[in-house]
Amino acid sequence: MLLELNLTTAGMLRPCLTSWWLAECWPQVFNKLIRRYKYLEKGFEEEIKKLLLFLKGFTESERNKLAMLAGILLANGNISASILNSLYNENLVKEGVSAAFAVKLFKSWIHEKDINSVAGSLRKVGMDNRLMELFPANKRSCEHFSKYFTDEGLKELADFARNQQSIGARKELQKELQELMSRGEPLKDIIAYVKDEMKKTNISEQTMIGIIWTSVMSCVEWNKKEELVTEQAIKHLKQYSPLLKTFTSQGLSEITLMLKIQEYCYDNIHFMKAFQKIVVLLYKADVLSEEAILKWYTEAHVAKGKSVFLEQMKKFVEWLKNAEEESESDEEEAD
Repeated sequence: MLLELNLTTAGMLRPCLTSWWLAECWPQVFNKLIRRYKYLEKGFEEEIKKLLLFLKGFTESERNKLAMLAGILLANGNISASILNSLYNENLVKEGVSAAFAVKLFKSWIHEKDINSVAGSLRKVGMDNRLMELFPANKRSCEHFSKYFTDEGLKELADFARNQQSIGARKELQKELQELMSRGEPLKDIIAYVKDEMKKTNISEQTMIGIIWTSVMSCVEWNKKEELVTEQAIKHLKQYSPLLKTFTSQGLSEITLMLKIQEYCYDNIHFMKAFQKIVVLLYKADVLSEEAILKWYTEAHVAKGKSVFLEQMKKFVEWLKNAEEESESDEEEAD
């Protein structure tokens, strides 16, 4: 039995790559064997990893068939995406073997499943942010990756990699912002840094205000007592209101910030009663406009804590509406 199952070594697997028909049949064989003998699963995956390290020992045709086989096995769940570690071998990457093999593998995988399934499997083993490593350091850019895989008919994978890089860049930006705030850097320096990053990474103001809000709320240790945390939050946000104001120059950015505040207060139970006071503070600091608050109240809010927060805001919203009506009336009398 062990002899029969040792089909994953280079010597035993080569015959199954001599024709497309055999290459397509072997996944079914492996699938049945592994399902029947579960203890073989881990050993089988390790053999695949070893095999991929010796891709240069196969012909191009054999590598293509092996890639198709690996893609099907990944789709069936017989092996995990951790096998991709072998493709990051320096020699394979340098000679372009890794990228070429990955094209065939992902085509097969996506054909069997879809990009969402592939993405989930990659995230599960921490491979979602390592796809760029299929290329040498001098070609390891989002632009090169995108062009290479798009030209090969894998635009979905290219878009996924671009999105992952963008997410990674945002996380790094948020981390750096938190460090700047924790060190007590002057607000003018933080604002200059954020503006510079927006230009470099082409991040929109709506996205940036979300990153800033998260950074501001993450750079302090909050009091666990509900009656004290509101006062602490008001003091903290008052300090950073000029930063928030700089990046809410658009109505959509203000709404984005309102939603971030709503979600934060809902997700952090000690802040449930602080929502209205935070909004009023930012209104007085010219971070949030009357229009944005009214729009959030009437239509732009999300479901999280909706009834609680709308009730908290009811009196303030009525005051805003009355103030608006009085302003309009004064203008009419002036005319």
